[in-house]
Amino acid sequence: MKILLTSLLLLCALNLFSQMDKQLLKDIESIEDQVIAWRHDFHKNPELSNREFETAKKIAEHLKSLGLKVQTEVAHTGVVATLKGDLLGKVVALRADIDALPVTERNDLPYKSEVITTFLGTETGVMHACGHDTHTAILMGVAEVLSKNKHLINGSVKFIFQPAEEGPPPGEQGGAKLMIKEGVLKNPEVDAIFGLHINSSTPVGTINYKPGGSMAAVERFVILVKGKGTHGSTPWTGVDPILISAKIIDGLQTIISREAKLVDKPAVITVGKITSGTRFNVIPETSEMIGTVRTLNPDMRAMVIKRMTEMVPAIAKAYGGDAEIEFQNNTAVTFNDLELTAQMLPTLQGIAGDDNVKLVKARTGGEDFSFYQEEIPGFYFFLGGMTLGNQTPYPHHTRDFEVDDAGMLLGVKTMSQLAIDYLITN
Repeated sequence: MKILLTSLLLLCALNLFSQMDKQLLKDIESIEDQVIAWRHDFHKNPELSNREFETAKKIAEHLKSLGLKVQTEVAHTGVVATLKGDLLGKVVALRADIDALPVTERNDLPYKSEVITTFLGTETGVMHACGHDTHTAILMGVAEVLSKNKHLINGSVKFIFQPAEEGPPPGEQGGAKLMIKEGVLKNPEVDAIFGLHINSSTPVGTINYKPGGSMAAVERFVILVKGKGTHGSTPWTGVDPILISAKIIDGLQTIISREAKLVDKPAVITVGKITSGTRFNVIPETSEMIGTVRTLNPDMRAMVIKRMTEMVPAIAKAYGGDAEIEFQNNTAVTFNDLELTAQMLPTLQGIAGDDNVKLVKARTGGEDFSFYQEEIPGFYFFLGGMTLGNQTPYPHHTRDFEVDDAGMLLGVKTMSQLAIDYLITN
């Protein structure tokens, strides 16, 4: 009943704003070219997690030009600014992630990244292969248009430009966890938070959302296998850690295929990297595997981790070796607050159109936006970035990933209106 009443009140507010917000809409539409230009600049000059120095500098300069009080070096390279509206009220936060990935771009674009760096000892390109360049440009646009329309803001809007969403380098802290630890949700205290993620397989002009658990909890695991080195021609005189690694990979998949109750919630175990050996005729002493676990349910998460912890050393022992496994939690479940989602759904429908706002199933991707949602109510949705008619969109985190600039205007509209509508109805 409370959710229904809140939604009715919001619909009334939206009807009022349809008459009052013509200037806001004009300001948003007039900034589209600038938002696209920012995006191209960030795409051409990407920076890895916790190393977003120039990116942060550009963001801070823009926010300062709007007359906002700006905090820099939050969680290493994060930038935070607060806009006070003309009327007193609550505080809403809008978040964008700003880091790129160690991926070498293959697109033929005028703003293609040519940046090369060394990542964990390997030379690689750097690319915005997940759309964070668009998120950053969109939120810079939102900051500008809301700064010009403070009379519409009943409270305050906090703009959070967060580094290291893809995870900090080994041995470092970073991302949403460190932002929270350093007080990003305090002074002023934030009441709710919104975020978006552009999607390469969702058509431009559409928005996808899911109440409750929408993205997975993510664990990073490292398995160290210890064998006994020997000559490749006499494997019986040693213990082959590469063979043991293969058996472990095979065994781990049975946790998903034979033990996980997948009719309830999906789960994924992926080994993404194996390092072992130096030469074709040498059986090495050790092998290292690095991978990820994705779960959408706390009980499933506990079961999978427990069984992996039991299985890894047991398989190694069966083949004469030893193995140990360590886990690092990267994200919690991205949980969209049910009441907040219901309250703000009319805003998305009012901006994009009812037919363009679609309820979807949960994804096994992960987002450290989830850590904000563990502290305060949050709502995270997906913005269409696929060119209309495209039948072969490339996945995120790949060399060919690309999204259409035409999708960003809707992002500016929705994030701006979500902030305004939340504050006027709470």
